[in-house]
Amino acid sequence: MTGIPRPSLTHRTEDGLRLGTLLWRFGPGWRMISSAMLGGGIGPREWVLNAQVAAGYSRMDPVEHMDALGPGGPGVGMMTAAVVERYVTAADGGAEAVATVGLGVPTWAAAPEGVPDHGVPVAPEPAPEPASASASAFAREPVGSAVSGPAREPVGAGDAGMPETGGRAPRPGTINILVAVPVAFSDPALVNAVMTVTEAKTQALLEAGFPCTGTASDAVCVAVREDGPAEAFGGPRSVWGARIARAVHRAVLDGARDWHTRRAP
Repeated sequence: MTGIPRPSLTHRTEDGLRLGTLLWRFGPGWRMISSAMLGGGIGPREWVLNAQVAAGYSRMDPVEHMDALGPGGPGVGMMTAAVVERYVTAADGGAEAVATVGLGVPTWAAAPEGVPDHGVPVAPEPAPEPASASASAFAREPVGSAVSGPAREPVGAGDAGMPETGGRAPRPGTINILVAVPVAFSDPALVNAVMTVTEAKTQALLEAGFPCTGTASDAVCVAVREDGPAEAFGGPRSVWGARIARAVHRAVLDGARDWHTRRAP
């Protein structure tokens, strides 16, 4: 297996809410870099978790919480208030990307001190763009053996724990991105790849009509192979960095547009 495995989807009840969890089991032979609290940094990892949590999550043990939801062993655990069933995938030249997009509180990275973040912006009608990467449709079908039809969140559901109010009230959310490539990367190239992912994400958000660089709680995970000659570069004009950028851009652009459409009045 050289790419992102098919995830399993399970549900649990926390704080009176039914919350979804996506789990990708990569197995041995992978090295990952991540900004996640669980499994963050650089090292061998065998699985990636993307867990939906309630809005206003305030537990003081997020690492232990995510670890308890995982299968055990070395892995990465990310969390979001967005509906994880709405994940979007894209691929370009062997680079694969998965994004869960929640934009309830979009932010500029360099914001004036003490100025609160705004709520949901009104996105303009998106302009057509050339297709530069292959992308899947939104994940509306059940995923994994643990899921049956009724176990899914209904299409159009809001972020966890927040009422539907016609798309105008601020809602929490996070953009979590998982990327995998079938080659090895040096440590500097891995750091560069995270920069590339972030740049492509921001480009997609601006093109989707969201005036922001992301949200304050976004997380990234990039998975590469342990064995083989290590790529020295991961920037957007390197071979694999360019493929990563296009795949991430496609996934986040589609996810942002889907998020906005589901909240349109």
